Amino acid sequence: MRTLFLGPGEIDQAAVILRSGGLVGIPTETVYGLGANGLDRAAVERIFQAKGRPQDNPLILHIPDPSWLERYCEDIPETAWKLAKRFWPGPLTMILRRKPVVPDVVTAGLYTVGMRCPAHSMCRTMIKAAGVPVAAPSGNLSGKPSPTTARHMLDDMDGRVEAILDGGDCQVGVESTIIDLTCTPPRLLRPGGIPLEELEDVLGEVELDPAVTRPLETGERPRAPGMKYRHYAPKAPVTVVRGDPVHSAQYILEHVGDSYWEGVICFDEFAHWFEDHPVERLGSSMDCFEQARRLFRALRAMDEDSVKHIWAQCPDTAGMGLAVVNRLSKAAGFHIVEA
Repeated sequence: MRTLFLGPGEIDQAAVILRSGGLVGIPTETVYGLGANGLDRAAVERIFQAKGRPQDNPLILHIPDPSWLERYCEDIPETAWKLAKRFWPGPLTMILRRKPVVPDVVTAGLYTVGMRCPAHSMCRTMIKAAGVPVAAPSGNLSGKPSPTTARHMLDDMDGRVEAILDGGDCQVGVESTIIDLTCTPPRLLRPGGIPLEELEDVLGEVELDPAVTRPLETGERPRAPGMKYRHYAPKAPVTVVRGDPVHSAQYILEHVGDSYWEGVICFDEFAHWFEDHPVERLGSSMDCFEQARRLFRALRAMDEDSVKHIWAQCPDTAGMGLAVVNRLSKAAGFHIVEA
């Protein structure tokens, strides 16, 4: 199969591919997704095959506006409409009770489904043109860092999908926040583009799922993407160093070897400390939004440098920092040290 690389003027062609059961790389404001007609069981099954994704890992349905919620969900709480008014279109996924029209393959057999209205205008236009909800996980091979450019996705999916729609670089850089609205209080299943503090401003109390800060235990079933398996990981093992930025940089400096094969992902202020190593800058230690934008690009760059081990500075968990910490922790298999 030859993967087509489509531009902004070819949205209708992408929509036709989706309607006919094909797979399309879709641009969103978070990361690039691997999309299929979410009502076509056979097409959705191809997502799992293309990614090498476990079948018990549920997918998210993407819709072009909140009015589509009632097509695929039932018993929609008032909180869902409040969140949609505040954050949609945007990087928020809501877990709601699904209607029977949503295939089991999308939800991994759960009675719930994740729903999202992405902020990227090309993505919403494509969904409207296709006339179907788009089931889509991130557009990378399973376990690898998520793609934040169309070229990143092409590196992983060339020959595996019919087309990739190029919508430019992703502006958020980490996946959507996932909030479960089928329980009381609502539960944050995955931190992402909407910080926890902003959800609390609308919802009041929000419970943090234990899987945000630790791996799922044996027998625990994932209720949302990104909860169970090792994710976002480059080829080399990662050690995350947590603590005050100066202390974490000092810890890495003291423990990194002399070899060029040890890479460092650090805040801008400390990049000059590691001039003898492959270095990727995360942005300022004070700018967690920039850190989110750069994280997956930095992890992929380490693969290109063929390093054997990666040291990574870790921000605190305030605001968007929680999403960065979550992705780094999973990339490292929760191998975290305290500075």
